[in-house]
Amino acid sequence: MTDQDWKKSVVYQIYPKSFNDTTGNGEGDLRGVIDKLDYLQFLGVDYLWLTPIYDSPMNDNGYDIRNYYEINEQFGSKADFRELLDGAHARGLKVILDIVINHTSTEHEWFQDARQSKDSPYRDYYFFKDSQDGPPTNWVSKFGGNAWQYDDQTEEYYLHLFDVSQADLNWDNEKVRQALYKMLNYWIDFGVDGFRFDVINLVSKGAFENSKEIGKEFYTDGPRVHEYIHEMNRHTFGDKGLMTVGEMSSTTIDHCIKYTHPDRQELSSAFNFHHLKVDYKDGEKWTNQKLDLQQLKTILMDWQIGIYQGGGWNAIFWCNHDQPRVVSRFGTDLDEAMRQQSAKTLAIVLHLLQGTPYIYQGEEIGMTDPHFTSIAQYRDVESLNAYNEMVEKGYDEQEILTILGQKSRDNSRTPMQWSADANAGFTTGTPWIDVAPNYETINVEAALEDPNSIFYMYKKLIELRHTHDIITYGDIVPRYMDHGQLFIYERNFEGQKWLVVANMTDQPAQLPEDIELEGDIILQNGNLADGYLDPYASYVISIESK
Repeated sequence: MTDQDWKKSVVYQIYPKSFNDTTGNGEGDLRGVIDKLDYLQFLGVDYLWLTPIYDSPMNDNGYDIRNYYEINEQFGSKADFRELLDGAHARGLKVILDIVINHTSTEHEWFQDARQSKDSPYRDYYFFKDSQDGPPTNWVSKFGGNAWQYDDQTEEYYLHLFDVSQADLNWDNEKVRQALYKMLNYWIDFGVDGFRFDVINLVSKGAFENSKEIGKEFYTDGPRVHEYIHEMNRHTFGDKGLMTVGEMSSTTIDHCIKYTHPDRQELSSAFNFHHLKVDYKDGEKWTNQKLDLQQLKTILMDWQIGIYQGGGWNAIFWCNHDQPRVVSRFGTDLDEAMRQQSAKTLAIVLHLLQGTPYIYQGEEIGMTDPHFTSIAQYRDVESLNAYNEMVEKGYDEQEILTILGQKSRDNSRTPMQWSADANAGFTTGTPWIDVAPNYETINVEAALEDPNSIFYMYKKLIELRHTHDIITYGDIVPRYMDHGQLFIYERNFEGQKWLVVANMTDQPAQLPEDIELEGDIILQNGNLADGYLDPYASYVISIESK
């Protein structure tokens, strides 16, 4: 693909474990993805992003890689992956692999060798520290608890910014970097079309010192991170026309411009998550808090304008495997008509922004959070750790379940809802995690039969991006930012002007008196009457420039 082509593309994220099961064992597999390639082609997306499919003990659902060169047997074989790649390419679809190179599983052969002896040649592949007074620093793991784990075999601590089974790699060791580049080139030669790099901005660690908070200031966008990513680009994908995206934890606009500006030869695009923390109370995830709309609009517009002016490139998204379902989170799923209305408006608001849009499996039919009623229904290690911590702090059980029901990663990991058949058509067995109970009405079969469904709104938005350069290349102008219900912005390109007007609430919203709405309607979701926009209604209007 040319530079212009990939910028006009749309990516569909697949969480294989929950996508489609062809064996009846309750877990999705690669053949399940193969079986749905025609569906994905019909939706109109360009790239498929597969979350990790490598050999793994699955303590963190594949983000703990044991062997980078092998396919996880529960998903299938390398031959299955070859068939998936070939089938995708035959349909004009490209495939992006998710790669985790900040850390490995503690079952990886490097770590297993490293923990045998302080003299192991792999000892310096990781961060082992001697400490007689407990953990070397007070850094906190992103999954809870201290980020250092004591290893009895050699009586030292090793660093794990995530789960205790995910040991951080030492990128300051050139042998580590070269081994990772060799692995990336293996998959490039295999035929993949790009990579999504997990928490890639954490790979350069700074000083190992105590922190006033959780330690992230010592490893977020670390001292040599741009040097390392540029080096990786030059040694692997940089001259091969592949699309890359970096997951950037707690990053800044300035850093993301550096990560994605073409002249710097680092990555194609970058995810940031600031807009998905607008329902965190005082910055804390595990809290019972609703959307702050003003903050959401401000963050999205700041990043749109900042990245655009700096010459970088955004990856834009509402949902992924780590986030709750957006229709439950920022829309509503309490009423069926409003679920559809809010899901469509959320889609319009996001897909008319500049950047590469990502659709997470099921988002295109408006799948909701499952609203689990028991801790026994949860599977995610982060959620279970959070539950235990809240129990220790004395939280009421129902309060904990309410918080998990808002914030757990398992909200997005329930099986894809294909039909009204048993288990939503996902499996003939017992699913590894419960299916959302509304699958009989919210499923792909029903969506495809309804020409006014959420699915067809997504399909239309993809077509608009493919055919209208204003979406890809136009600038963006925030409008009426102080309005308490409406999200309004302009897109401008070569004399064209599009106005996006969206009611982001469950109440009718009065339009500003001086707003200009005369023009051709590109998209309409809901109604405008007597100066009021319906709840969760939205318009996209092409206005002739004066």
